[in-house]
Amino acid sequence: MRAFVYASAISLAFSGTAAAAPKRVASLNLCTDELLLMLAEPRQILSVTHLAQRPAETPLWKVGQRYRRNDGTLLSVAGLKPDLVITMGGGVRDRVRIAQTLGIRILDVPYAQSLADVQASISLVANALGRPAAGNRLIGQIQGLQRTAPKRLHDTVWLGGGGRSLPATGLAADWMRLAGLRQRPLQGDRVSLEQLLVKPPAILLRSDYRQEQYSGEQRWLSHPLAKGTRKSRNIRTDGRRWTCMGPLIPGEIVRLRKLLSQ
Repeated sequence: MRAFVYASAISLAFSGTAAAAPKRVASLNLCTDELLLMLAEPRQILSVTHLAQRPAETPLWKVGQRYRRNDGTLLSVAGLKPDLVITMGGGVRDRVRIAQTLGIRILDVPYAQSLADVQASISLVANALGRPAAGNRLIGQIQGLQRTAPKRLHDTVWLGGGGRSLPATGLAADWMRLAGLRQRPLQGDRVSLEQLLVKPPAILLRSDYRQEQYSGEQRWLSHPLAKGTRKSRNIRTDGRRWTCMGPLIPGEIVRLRKLLSQ
């Protein structure tokens, strides 16, 4: 089924014919912003979303600020006359009809549900950009992490604001395993302060996503129990990299491995 989804995305974008490498590419989604910024030649990039220019949202914000920003809609980039627009998930057929009217090719990248999907997304975008070698380099990084995955896994709770956590199965958990971490199953993918006190994990992996914001969720993280007990090792992780869980994650996995080996 998933292979069919990716094949559909390609056919919608290119109508079954080989196309020249695009020269003016716009992205309408933060996750495709990151793919575009990591895979394209700088001269190919026409526009990224406003999120790609915010330090709180992506480590690539300085690079993102070099380009025109858009609000995530096709109409916001139509006047720039892109020859390829990349987006992610939902509404692709409506967008394709609009894009065809405007003479714009559009590529809809499915949301990744597994490490194989992440690699497929990288390959899909890289090939669309005429940059397969750049895609192969990123895929090679992921495959290298898979080949050297630690055998020992530490009981871990990934912790975000308000006690938000991650599922024990799926893409996030797969990335964590590559670092040597096993996400603990949690009811509703949340953890309470009481749970952290009664049954502390070996590793408390604290996301710093939007930590500078004043909110109830961030105040929750300032509680002493949310910072771990003597039985838990507290490790910070760059929460921005976990938003899309794509090609920005491998560098974080390498960093976490080094910390765990100390």
